[in-house]
Amino acid sequence: MPNKKNYTKAEVLALCASYMSEARVDYVQKAADFAERAHIEQIRKSGEPYFVHPVQVAGILAELKMDPDTVITGFLHDVVEDTGISLDDIAYFFSPTIATLVDGVTKLGKFKYKSHEEQLAENHRKMLLAMANDLRVIMVKLADRLHNMRTLKWHKPEKQVIISTETLEIYAPLADRLGMNQIKWELEDTALRYMDPESYYSIVQLVDSKRDERAEFIQTTIDELESQVEGAITGKFEIYGRPKHIYSIYRKMKDQGKEFDQIFDLQAIRVLVESVRDCYAVLGIVHTNWKPLPGRFKDYIAMPKANMYQSIHTTVVGNQPSPVEVQIRTYEMHEVAEYGVAAHWAYKENRQVTAKQEQKEIQDKLKWYETLIAYQEEVNDAEKLMKLVKDD
Repeated sequence: MPNKKNYTKAEVLALCASYMSEARVDYVQKAADFAERAHIEQIRKSGEPYFVHPVQVAGILAELKMDPDTVITGFLHDVVEDTGISLDDIAYFFSPTIATLVDGVTKLGKFKYKSHEEQLAENHRKMLLAMANDLRVIMVKLADRLHNMRTLKWHKPEKQVIISTETLEIYAPLADRLGMNQIKWELEDTALRYMDPESYYSIVQLVDSKRDERAEFIQTTIDELESQVEGAITGKFEIYGRPKHIYSIYRKMKDQGKEFDQIFDLQAIRVLVESVRDCYAVLGIVHTNWKPLPGRFKDYIAMPKANMYQSIHTTVVGNQPSPVEVQIRTYEMHEVAEYGVAAHWAYKENRQVTAKQEQKEIQDKLKWYETLIAYQEEVNDAEKLMKLVKDD
């Protein structure tokens, strides 16, 4: 998961050096130095130098192993909006591609709009249009939003609610559609903390109150499963517990009218293996040793989700009174489950695939993407477009 630590410029460059050539890292450093000079006199609401923000955005993108152009866009994403630098300057000093990416994440100029809602809709429409041409735009925008949510405490309460609502309505669903679950979960949990702090902290307290009891139960189940899997499959494997996120508990209580004590899958067990064959072998072991609950089995390996997610889910009852969900997937599927599209975009030196080919490949896998493009071709009104996107 992208780290919650505050990166320094040097740490971001070191992250880049772990998967980019020296020449590429030098190119990224050029952008970092350029952005630092451009933002030199600016201060964030927190009192920190403004440059701290683009460093964190670039750091999140480097954690995801994004290509040099995307990490550079992370460093430069606010220079056109907040400084005297123009898109032409970006194209001249870097490249037309980077200028296009920066333009995609730059809000529209201060035109006169009838309302704040109209301006917001136009900004979102501009971002979605850019995203339709190059998915890397939304990667930068999600990294930008993630860091803004991490620093939301510096805003006034009413602004916190506005930003959190927008995050839940636009950015978390986009992260979900792109399969970027790690970012989606953090966006949702943080947004809930500001939109409904009472519910958020109440759930946190309830989760904490029985944490030790649940951890002991999960560990017992893991130990039993490990002893069964050991020797039954040839490849390496890993088994661990995964707690449910606060927002998903909140939604389940709200949507299904359940009390906290009625939610049994607060923690799942995840099994990572090397092959699809091993996935089904482990499933056989689980169902042989524990009783599966009817209607709680889903095979997303045979039928992947629309966001490319693949895994087997089954809920079983063991020696303990509470049922437990078991998720089984390969290591490769796990990368896609956590980072989604970003896992496909992960940069490798000397790869033969161009950014356009990568975009086409992803579009073919994400069928909903065609719907998004169709919406934009059919609807000229920004507010109508955003309603369609939100409803979808």
